[in-house]
Amino acid sequence: MKKVDKSMLITSLVCLLPLVLSSAMYNRLPDRIAVHWDSAGNADNFASKGFAAFGLPLFLLALNIFVHFMLNNDPKKMRTSKAMRQISKWLIPVISVILMPITLFIAVGVDIPIPMITSAIVGIILILCGNYLPKSRQNYTVGIKLPWTLNSEENWNKTHRLAGYLWVLGGIIIIGTSFINAKLSSFSVVLIVVSILVVIPMAYSYRLYRKGV
Repeated sequence: MKKVDKSMLITSLVCLLPLVLSSAMYNRLPDRIAVHWDSAGNADNFASKGFAAFGLPLFLLALNIFVHFMLNNDPKKMRTSKAMRQISKWLIPVISVILMPITLFIAVGVDIPIPMITSAIVGIILILCGNYLPKSRQNYTVGIKLPWTLNSEENWNKTHRLAGYLWVLGGIIIIGTSFINAKLSSFSVVLIVVSILVVIPMAYSYRLYRKGV
């Protein structure tokens, strides 16, 4: 008999916890609920309250199960650092229990600084991943999976070592700017920093490949 994946079971239950709050608040919710905000913190996309209250947690549940499936069936999963696997498995459940209540409370009129919170979450994720990213060896699910990193273990290691430092620094910058009063500035910094954190490791990996690494 196949062993039950306790991690997937626990994280799936966590993903569903917001359903309790959704049920308790359902009668107070408006017919349409904001589910996305622009760089100034203004709602620019809405969904029906049924989907926002119950559909989003179920969607996150499905996404959580998919992530576990991919991680558990990676032929090289044991080459990934244990910490990175745990971060990957718990990322969606944590987002679910943070962002779902925020979405519902905003819907009933509670003033919540969504740009600051989302920016801070991005920064924390980058710091955590940047700290453990260099400890992951070549695999197919976690890390900077480029043709050049997957082709050469040395390329993988050097690229992830650089990315680790950059991601920690980028996370610190984003968290710092998330507390700036200018909401637009906070989101703009996130966009710029994340773009840099994606482009530089890719360019560095390709440069190594061109040098024969």
